[in-house]
Amino acid sequence: MGASAIHCAADARRLARRRLPWMVFDYIDGAAGAETGALRNRAALDAMTLRPRVLRNVSDRSLATTLFGAQVGRPFGIAPMGMCNLSAPGADLMLARLAARHKIPHGVSTVASSPLETLIDVAQGHAWFQIYFSGDGTGTFKLVERAQQAGYQTLVLTADVPEVGRRPRELRHGFKMPFRIGPSQFVDFALHPRWSLSALFSGKPQMANFEMPGFEFDRTESRARADWDTLARMRDQWPGKLVVKGVLDAEDARALKAVGVDAIQVSSHGARQLESAPAPFTVLAEIRAAVGPHFPLFFDSGLRSGEDVLKVLHSGADFAFFGRILQFAIAAGGEAGLERLWDVLSEELSIAMAQTGICRLPTPSVG
Repeated sequence: MGASAIHCAADARRLARRRLPWMVFDYIDGAAGAETGALRNRAALDAMTLRPRVLRNVSDRSLATTLFGAQVGRPFGIAPMGMCNLSAPGADLMLARLAARHKIPHGVSTVASSPLETLIDVAQGHAWFQIYFSGDGTGTFKLVERAQQAGYQTLVLTADVPEVGRRPRELRHGFKMPFRIGPSQFVDFALHPRWSLSALFSGKPQMANFEMPGFEFDRTESRARADWDTLARMRDQWPGKLVVKGVLDAEDARALKAVGVDAIQVSSHGARQLESAPAPFTVLAEIRAAVGPHFPLFFDSGLRSGEDVLKVLHSGADFAFFGRILQFAIAAGGEAGLERLWDVLSEELSIAMAQTGICRLPTPSVG
């Protein structure tokens, strides 16, 4: 069992649930509140159907597309995810190597388990740095400068977390960042010895980008001070591509385009922040109409298959990002599990293209 048992994203999740400590699984899998937002995300994608076509020569299909003018191997990449090494030691590096192999962007989280400099090197440049504004912004802009010095060409400002959402599943377990172990966590780990032993030998997962003298990170620190002036300052400081992630409102999208961001990512943060937020898929077409046909528009939240990717591409997105299911694949089968799920997602997309009579992906506006 492991990588060979992964035939879809649900298989990866099922295996990960069995192998991960409850606290870790619920941190990765959980959503805000009663998790109706996550259900709404899934229901919206499930409700769309694709149009099968017959007797079309679809023998020569390509999954390649362009992203900011460069050729990429897939129309989907790796969403930024914090503390990935909780799923398995070295998970961040596995994701970076996947990005290098397939020439797709690896979203490197502010709270990654490995230093941002290491990850862009392992990804062979195929990495974007994701930033949160927090506190008074001092640490934020230090990290922006550090990412620029490391060679990142794309910065992703995650704007949908003015305060960290309440996720009861992780709160019940006493999940904390930095990682802390109390009596209940000790019992949890003892009942999952495979994970616990590997974590013991590899060392406790850390937030590697904050291991600097005089710099501490508080995950619960308010991010509420970020405003349009903050964005303007970041735009002035960052010479490369600037993406704003977490947009669900067409008026916000128009304003972001007007102030000079390079792309918008339609996202509900995987339904982890505001339970009552609309399903991103339901607002995608409206946001596309608001920004026009040629403005770069990305999508994440709730994606579970290659068919989902084709749905969002048909509905106005230029590129998509997978998140937690990649961590589940790593937990289920290590790097082989990750590569296996990536192949599954690619095959699902390719088959869906054949079934719907297309050989090339919908023409992107990006590049």
